[in-house]
Amino acid sequence: MMSYSLTANLPSSGQPEGKHPRAQTADASGARPRVAAATPADKAPRGSYERATAGSLTLRDYSATRLDAERARDLVNAYRRQKGLKPLKLQPALTEAAREHAHDLAKWDRISHFGSDGSNPWDRVKRAGYSARLAAENVGTGQTSIEEVMKGWQASPGHNKNLLLADAEHMGIALVQDSKTEFKTFWALVVASPQ
Repeated sequence: MMSYSLTANLPSSGQPEGKHPRAQTADASGARPRVAAATPADKAPRGSYERATAGSLTLRDYSATRLDAERARDLVNAYRRQKGLKPLKLQPALTEAAREHAHDLAKWDRISHFGSDGSNPWDRVKRAGYSARLAAENVGTGQTSIEEVMKGWQASPGHNKNLLLADAEHMGIALVQDSKTEFKTFWALVVASPQ
């Protein structure tokens, strides 16, 4: 798992001693304490995300949680086939867009369609190098399996609509796990069609 706390050794910051706003004095050994660096600015719009209640998912077992992208694609396509829709193909740029967003959600331990840099799904798809005429995103947090995620997406009108976009041709899917977060798992699915 990744750690998101950074440290900075202030004496090497280039600032004259005592002039840096967080300058620390040396202890008897001459060593200076390390302090956490400032958290990067969060540009996600206020009210555009949710966080888990502390401890609410602690008792769930995530030991078998994995993502097999081909299996996920097969589940999505089986559902689409039931509705008379064409199958989707896995697409690397969309997978990258999904992975980038899942990592960002894990970093901030929240669920949202906005990234901490203020990006929306269209921005991330474009940044990943996919020229889309249609793009949509589903996210999920806290689920232990792709089956559980799919069940939730199918039960949600907006997410279900994205799964069943008739004009979609491609998909990318990602899972990021971080046991130190409240949500534990961060799933992202991007469906799209090229220009």
